[in-house]
Amino acid sequence: MSRPPAGPTSPKLDRGMLPTLLGYVLRRTQSAVFADFAATFQAAGAALTPGEFGLLILVARNTGLSQMALARALGIDRSTLVPILDRLQARGLLVRRRSATDGRTHALALTPSGYKALARFTSLVQAHEKRIASRLSKTETRTLIELLEKVRTGTRSL
Repeated sequence: MSRPPAGPTSPKLDRGMLPTLLGYVLRRTQSAVFADFAATFQAAGAALTPGEFGLLILVARNTGLSQMALARALGIDRSTLVPILDRLQARGLLVRRRSATDGRTHALALTPSGYKALARFTSLVQAHEKRIASRLSKTETRTLIELLEKVRTGTRSL
């Protein structure tokens, strides 16, 4: 779905109270950030979503993490997580093994290819982060993250 080009010939859209609503501004910002993330990866000939990147980081930093613990950490349900794990496993980035301590659960780990890919992905994400924060100072970036965390922890659903 393409959007008409914004520019001097486009009529100014009256958004009413929307620009004063935190949720509205957060959602528009998230859309812009995710679009930049996708463009960064596409330009590098790589395919990954922000959620998949977060998942890979968590598994890399917590080898043996269970699928249930990962789903909780990501704030998603297990039925949403399984297809993502299936895709990443099919790409050879991670493996699921029976847990040594609980045979009913799977322990997750990155493969050697997964660690190599994650190093490349991390470099791409760092470039993306630098670009999206380019209008902010380091202090402003830290403050924004702290403020967003306050908003997140103050919501009922999370």
